[in-house]
Amino acid sequence: MNQIPVQDVTPKKSGNGKKGKEDFDLYAKREHIYVKFYKGFFKNFRTISSAIMLLMFYGFSWIQWDGRQAVLFDLPNRQFHVLGMTFWPQDFMLLSWLLIILAFTLFFVTVFAGRLWCGYACPQFVWTWFFIWAERVTEGDRNARMKLDKAPWNGNKVMRKGAKHALWLLIAVTSAIAFVGYFTPIRELVPAVLAWNLGPWETWWLGFLAVATYGNAGWLREQVCIYMCPYARFQSVMFDQDTLIISYDEKRGENRGKRKKNADYKADGLGDCIDCNACVHVCPVGIDIRDGLQYECVACGACVDACDSMMDRMGYERGLVRYTTEHALDGNETKLLRPRLIGYFACLMAMCIAFGYTILSRVPLEVDILRDRGQLYVENAQGKIENVYTMKIANKEQVDHQYQISVMGLDGLELIGDEIVTIKSGELLDHPVRLQIAPKYISKPNYDIRFKVEALDDASIVVEEENRFIGPAPRR
Repeated sequence: MNQIPVQDVTPKKSGNGKKGKEDFDLYAKREHIYVKFYKGFFKNFRTISSAIMLLMFYGFSWIQWDGRQAVLFDLPNRQFHVLGMTFWPQDFMLLSWLLIILAFTLFFVTVFAGRLWCGYACPQFVWTWFFIWAERVTEGDRNARMKLDKAPWNGNKVMRKGAKHALWLLIAVTSAIAFVGYFTPIRELVPAVLAWNLGPWETWWLGFLAVATYGNAGWLREQVCIYMCPYARFQSVMFDQDTLIISYDEKRGENRGKRKKNADYKADGLGDCIDCNACVHVCPVGIDIRDGLQYECVACGACVDACDSMMDRMGYERGLVRYTTEHALDGNETKLLRPRLIGYFACLMAMCIAFGYTILSRVPLEVDILRDRGQLYVENAQGKIENVYTMKIANKEQVDHQYQISVMGLDGLELIGDEIVTIKSGELLDHPVRLQIAPKYISKPNYDIRFKVEALDDASIVVEEENRFIGPAPRR
């Protein structure tokens, strides 16, 4: 693969005047990136994907489902409502499973087409492009912004800068409200914000998220991706020579040079690159794709659109900068279907099918049975053998239910206590149960038995749990 270029660090002599000692300046001051407005296929695709994500983020919390917010993570009540389903802390393994599936999806996409996640779906860059749009609306395009920054402070500059930061703050605050709205019902949160009648929890998180969004998307931008995001550091180990990446066709483009539109540039020893720097001016992380594959590249396709636009103006063939593979650039055949990619896909499909089946077959009832370990068994006044259990029954539905408790697996076994219990929505009931049996039915020290808990109003809600019944060893 192409080597990632390393910034040259020039040693600087120490200011103390001592011979032989040098200081190394390892910090390069950040240069502000002025992203130029452009048009193209990949920009349209990214705009659509970003719009879908923003619509989902801002809109899902407003959707109602059975009289309740469709997506609500109710931390105080330890309930997580997702599109009509309610999950509890006991379902934490499902969350772990989902995170593993998402990780495998990321690996699969990276092996296939590089950092598509970063360029088209990462929240950091979705909001970064949102803030860049606000910047262009208030201050103008690239050249206008550069000129404005160099100009002395006057009424026009104050007005434009103030409008930009006001719009940034508006986006940051609404983003914070939308996010907190997934943990506090949004239809209660918005009136509370407008009336400034917030609790300490909401106040803290609204302030923190607003400042974080304003800082990350407005000020830090590409530095989050370059210096903070771990994905930028390890994603290259998943690349191979058949991974789709954005590359500059050096064989076709070099030597670079400016020329007139209809000039015979090949006679002058020039390639198709007119050295216009359009690919650099539209890059949100400020790299030059012509320097080769770099870990900073987020695969957003901006340089592809900008270069294709210039090729159209010059009457040259598109694709000087394009999505391609290293094998294709070297003139070899690209193998899209390869063992590693097939392996990721197979694992991903298997996990998705298993996860989907688990969700669809999930019973909103949890039963845990604890046997009294203080004593193995008791012989009661009637001469029968008793075992004592504690049943923990959790109603994980959003409606109250009555449940029938029964036991099976041993002839003559009787259940002493309430066989029908009522459990409210979200309630965990500790229900003591005694089982007894006549000695004549016992021929060995212990038996496998099954407890069955079934909702009386819904036969599909039923759980069976195994346990053991202990009795005296039979006399010989």
